Amino acid sequence: MKLLLTSGGVTNTSIRDALVDLLGKPIADSSALCIPTAQWGHPMCGPGVRAWQFISGNSENPMVDLGWKSVGVLELTALPSIDEERWVPLVRETDVLLAAGGDALYLCHWMRQSGLADLLPSLPETVWVGLSAGSMVMTPRIGEDFVQWRPPTGDDSTLGVVDFSICPHLAQEGMPGNSLAEAESWAADIAGPAYAMDDQTAIKVSDGTVEVISEGHWKLFSA
Repeated sequence: MKLLLTSGGVTNTSIRDALVDLLGKPIADSSALCIPTAQWGHPMCGPGVRAWQFISGNSENPMVDLGWKSVGVLELTALPSIDEERWVPLVRETDVLLAAGGDALYLCHWMRQSGLADLLPSLPETVWVGLSAGSMVMTPRIGEDFVQWRPPTGDDSTLGVVDFSICPHLAQEGMPGNSLAEAESWAADIAGPAYAMDDQTAIKVSDGTVEVISEGHWKLFSA
């Protein structure tokens, strides 16, 4: 699977160009499935208006509204109740999966429960575009600072598809978001490399190569 791990969505030309490069074709020729599941687990996101905004492409985070050939909804909490034959072929035929922000641990739990996590290794050409929690779910752990919903395991571990962690929404001094000082404190508790990045930054992962795509601000904290 190819990854475009964003903090705020496809917010600038550089990130959009990186997405097109991963797709290998124009966005207008590509099919997408949006995954709103992370929103249900976070008290500031859903259920309600913000989930509708994400699915309908009316949020402040460009994802669903990029001009896809087609867009469908893949709600992970529903998948265990239906036969795999009804949804696995749909995922296999889709060019890109768009994962909403919200609660990364809740999303991780339902990726495992639904079977999507087990399916991902068999999708080498599919692009995963994460928004905030939708990006953090691919890391080894999110850090206690970001724990809202507590999974049955009780810890903050996530899928570990990549070997680095992410602190999204890095903000300039006095602006809403995570300050650099807060990001440094968070990184001190992460046993591994960790990126803090603002909403104009993304991390592109393809064939084992990790590349920071940014028109904003970011910082790598070494292990």
